[in-house]
Amino acid sequence: MSFQSPSSQVFLFLGTFCSLWCVEYFFQESSKKNKIHHAGPNLLFIFTALPVQLCVSVGVVFVSYWCTRHNWGFLNFISHSEKPWVKYVVGFLFLDLMDYLYHVLMHKIKVFWRFHKVHHTDDLVDVSTTLREHPGETFVRVSFLCLFVFLSGASIPLLILRQSIQTISNLIAHTQLRLPVKIEKTLGILLVTPHIHSIHHHDVLPYTDSNYGDVLSIWDRMFGTYRDLDRSEICHGLDIIRPEQASGFKNLIKIPFLAITRR
Repeated sequence: MSFQSPSSQVFLFLGTFCSLWCVEYFFQESSKKNKIHHAGPNLLFIFTALPVQLCVSVGVVFVSYWCTRHNWGFLNFISHSEKPWVKYVVGFLFLDLMDYLYHVLMHKIKVFWRFHKVHHTDDLVDVSTTLREHPGETFVRVSFLCLFVFLSGASIPLLILRQSIQTISNLIAHTQLRLPVKIEKTLGILLVTPHIHSIHHHDVLPYTDSNYGDVLSIWDRMFGTYRDLDRSEICHGLDIIRPEQASGFKNLIKIPFLAITRR
């Protein structure tokens, strides 16, 4: 779901989402009935987060257009006459680093964490968990993107490229599917894999506050926030949220406004 080229981005998201969910449904050993029941509340977040994303994303488009027209942002100082790919690589790395920073802030700043913890309450992480984003967090996330675009001067084509890769990466990272250990470790040197992100969804600290990477895992390794944990030890959810508080869509929407003693 994105502000750029809406139809193609929506089809990319839906196509990837449905494909991964069906693979999980038919090839995982978990109860089929439970999986459908679990997906229900997560799917409802489409109707709250998407309108917010579309409205605020108008600002992202405006900022990108203004920066391109006025040559504002550090990317516009990179000459692309001979090697146009350089600007795309630098821009992609910058935006991915900024998404890492944004994710850290969502955990460390209390008012942001109140909204972000809704995403972490899911105790059965699968591809539908990608949708589990409180509209308050959606507003914060896209607002940060406006700032990142303003600083960098990222063009619309760069944002389309970034969003396409990010969409596929985020959906795969939340899937229940697991790669063979050797392949997982090799890809994990550079990319966020399902296992790496699954650790981020572990229910207790310090693992909840680790593995913040969006597409690339290199930022966690560079800044010391990378952690590993055996698959058999991972337990999803949040230890600070009671099960009844995270049951049903209405209760999930209320979570940011509940009094939580920890954090």
